[in-house]
Amino acid sequence: MISHPPAPSFRITSVRLIDPATGKDAIGDLAIREGRLVASTDDVHGPVVDGTGLVAMPGLIDVHVHFRDPGSPQAEDRFSGALAAARGGFTRVVTMPNTSPPCDCPDAVRQQCGSETAVRILPSACVTAGRSGRRLADMAALAGSGAVAFTDDGSMVADDALMREAMRLARQLNRPVMDHAMDPVLMRDGIIRDSPLARRLALPIIIPETEVAAVQRDIGLARETGCALHLQHLSCADSVAALRDARAAGLPVTGEATPHHLLLTAEAIIEDDGNWRMNPPLGNRADRTALRQAVLDGTIGILATDHAPHAPETKNKGFARAPFGVIGLETALGASWQALGREAGMALPDFVARWTTGPARLLGIESPTLAPGGQPADFTLVDFHAAWRVDPAQFASRSRNCPFAGMTLPGRVLLTVCAGHVTWIDPGWSGAAALGH
Repeated sequence: MISHPPAPSFRITSVRLIDPATGKDAIGDLAIREGRLVASTDDVHGPVVDGTGLVAMPGLIDVHVHFRDPGSPQAEDRFSGALAAARGGFTRVVTMPNTSPPCDCPDAVRQQCGSETAVRILPSACVTAGRSGRRLADMAALAGSGAVAFTDDGSMVADDALMREAMRLARQLNRPVMDHAMDPVLMRDGIIRDSPLARRLALPIIIPETEVAAVQRDIGLARETGCALHLQHLSCADSVAALRDARAAGLPVTGEATPHHLLLTAEAIIEDDGNWRMNPPLGNRADRTALRQAVLDGTIGILATDHAPHAPETKNKGFARAPFGVIGLETALGASWQALGREAGMALPDFVARWTTGPARLLGIESPTLAPGGQPADFTLVDFHAAWRVDPAQFASRSRNCPFAGMTLPGRVLLTVCAGHVTWIDPGWSGAAALGH
């Protein structure tokens, strides 16, 4: 449910239209009549906005966000998180269930589905009751109440037999299982990959095998059960290799990469700054190269933020004492385009697909499209030529734990329309005044 005003009738002319769902990449007009996409030749009485040099694309989908609601709304509630998502160009987000209490009952799922927010919230639900890893949640009831996927994100379902049972049931329910593939035994008390900062501060190390062993276990269970498995926030070159082999074998396995793992490396952490602590940790340069190549060649077909807000007082304690997690919704487009487009040469239509058709395919939902047909408009307008400086103090998110603070990124989100409602207009954009904002 969207709580913003309906979009007016207007036309954006001479804009680059990129629509992976239809294969369209062309200069043309985008016409909206009373919040609905119509053919550019239809009568649309309203403002005309010049889109020269801009890109219109379907609304982005993030399959991995954390809104701390219930539990820690001071860090992020679903309303602030949704507004942050809209400012980032998103129209749908999949929330993780590691709230307090966890999202392991139908009422908790329904509460999120019914929220009047700036984006559509698609809740995932727990694999195990209370995220305890000891017994399965009522997965059938959770799916029936609207859960789009199952995950104990924040921790791995370490019991092989329990995970196997969960995946068999998820296959029957036609829902993917998304796993935070980090083996807790191998992880021990680690908080960072081997790096100059880790050695200087004598920080406990997370070895790559922590992720790789878990990924290999999960892929083996997907082979046994036939369940759609999604590997969250991959960070290691050997994990990428295992995913590539699984997909070559025809297994129903997908993976995601985050903007921070694609742009940053452990070697780049200079200061004792808790805003750079995340789980999984940043990899080395070889890991980053492998991740980028996997996104370029389609081995990794989904980008996701793992938006993980924390109140500033909890992150301002240095690397050793800060909790895991960084925010990313408002920097997602810029950081990922810098890594993939500017630095790795990715074609823009392929990049847009990783944020739209790839996530939709995982969730089993219809891909967002710019094709006219009278459906409620769902798109974002971006100026990829504009550079902007990241200032977390200006974010809609309630948290500030951003490793990109102070960086200059490309890709300025000018307008987001979700389900026929205007959810974000950049006030500095010249078209804002024409649209009455």
